[in-house]
Amino acid sequence: MNRRTDHEARHAGDASRLGRFFRHRFWDEADVRRVLPAAAMARLSARVTESELRHAGEIRVCVEASLPISYLWRGLSARQRALALFGKLRVWDTEHNNGVLVYLLLAEHAIEIVADRGLNRRVSAAQWQAIVDGLRQSLREGRFEQGLVDAIQAVERLLAEHYPPDPGAPPRNELPDAVVVL
Repeated sequence: MNRRTDHEARHAGDASRLGRFFRHRFWDEADVRRVLPAAAMARLSARVTESELRHAGEIRVCVEASLPISYLWRGLSARQRALALFGKLRVWDTEHNNGVLVYLLLAEHAIEIVADRGLNRRVSAAQWQAIVDGLRQSLREGRFEQGLVDAIQAVERLLAEHYPPDPGAPPRNELPDAVVVL
């Protein structure tokens, strides 16, 4: 049996952290624009706006090229970044606690969906995972825009099921619909 010493394990962790750091430094906003040009961003934003006419929830899409250096230094995950952005973008700040953040981190090919507590109690982990899996497959095939459209539609279906629009009230838009690029 081959066992690592504590020193070897620490060194391997340092090498892994260094590799992660360099991987992230090679990704920037231009990479986001390459996979999702301005016209695609506009169509995705319009798709979010259209979607929100069919339910009383809010959807935000955020695409980030790479993690901030502070996240890399501390060894934080894409999930931790998505949770922080959920707060920073105020996705939690909806009347019915039913905001959803769809987050892509290009440098790590990471996908995170963060739903507020009102919706998250009604939707199973398997349902969220199915959306992530579908988006991941589209991204592998290079279909970034279509994958995000499909993810938005899947989230829309869940929101419409659990938070249908109030037929007597005008449509509300509690959060911006534009795709956030970081």
